[in-house]
Amino acid sequence: MTAWLTVVGVGEGALPPLPPADTIIAPQRVLDRLGADGPARRFAWQAPLSAMLEQVMALRFTPTLILATGDPMWFGIGASLAARLPPGEIVVQPSVSAFQLAAARLGWPLQHVATLSLHGRPPELIQPHVVPGARLLALTSDRATAPYVARLLTARGYGPSHLTVLENLGGPDECRVTAEAHAFAAPIGDFYVLAVDCVADSGAPLLPAVPGLPDEAFLSDGQITKREVRAATLAKLAPYPGALLWDVGAGCGSVAIEWLRAARDAAAIAFERESERLQMIAVNATRLGVPTLRIENGDAPHSLVGMPTPDAVFLGGAVADEPLFEACWQALRPGGRLVANAVTLDGEAALLARQARLGGDLVRLDVATLDSLGGHRAFHPRRTVTQWAVARP
Repeated sequence: MTAWLTVVGVGEGALPPLPPADTIIAPQRVLDRLGADGPARRFAWQAPLSAMLEQVMALRFTPTLILATGDPMWFGIGASLAARLPPGEIVVQPSVSAFQLAAARLGWPLQHVATLSLHGRPPELIQPHVVPGARLLALTSDRATAPYVARLLTARGYGPSHLTVLENLGGPDECRVTAEAHAFAAPIGDFYVLAVDCVADSGAPLLPAVPGLPDEAFLSDGQITKREVRAATLAKLAPYPGALLWDVGAGCGSVAIEWLRAARDAAAIAFERESERLQMIAVNATRLGVPTLRIENGDAPHSLVGMPTPDAVFLGGAVADEPLFEACWQALRPGGRLVANAVTLDGEAALLARQARLGGDLVRLDVATLDSLGGHRAFHPRRTVTQWAVARP
């Protein structure tokens, strides 16, 4: 099959030789750089992305050229189109990416840098990457992104972090501005890459992407899978890139949130019926950098009907409810994992019976925390958790 669509990456300098096409689609500032010669049909990109994709797909099988800045396969339109078209229909010619240019200007080894896009996305997405010594490069939406990120960092206790705005990379107007997050007030334009060199205050909480965040990191009414049990639960759920988790009876959403933080491009749906907890889940998801968490209100198993097939399911409440378990088990994809935690005798009995029937691992988790007993110190035991983890054949 002959490719009808060519996606060419361009920089801020001279445009490369362009292949022939009936139609050219590009950002308006790139179209302005084209000469008068060439196709009569020239269209500026449409927003949002879904409209842009429809615009391109309407031209299918007619010679079409898309001009995109940098590397179209790195948070670019090329990646979005390649996911919708067979390889024979699209050719991508990348240019030097904004990330490569920024790393070169800063002297940062790119393999040790987290790269992400905040273009048309919530700036809170940086949160899982913010740890002492981390270096981040982010595409941005406009001049409001950098000061917003500066406020997020300062609120996290990372006010001393160095923010560098690299404007118009590769062009004649290239410039950079650097300031600490707590004092960021520089006038900037709309077209730049944001670099963050993370530096923590002495008292800043450490919130790594490894599962097992402190319970205090979550807004909660007490309905939360505690830290040590949560870490063991995520280990059994085994998050991986692109996998979907159902967190059924999500409480404050701690398991779903840590699932999303643990693997890039993972997805999760938090099912919860209590309205106050729904609000807590939303606050926690935003605060901890996973605003993509989908939150569903309603009584399970009815609220599960019609939802995308999960790769993993966590049952943290109503463990003894047999119709709920069956709905989750039948929805789980073959090879997917289910983990259920019980703290009551009837919940434990249900897990014992299911393990005898379906197999899997059954363990008891006992955790004790340091407490005071009169004038002495002693360990205070928490409720024992019985945990069942099983893969669907």
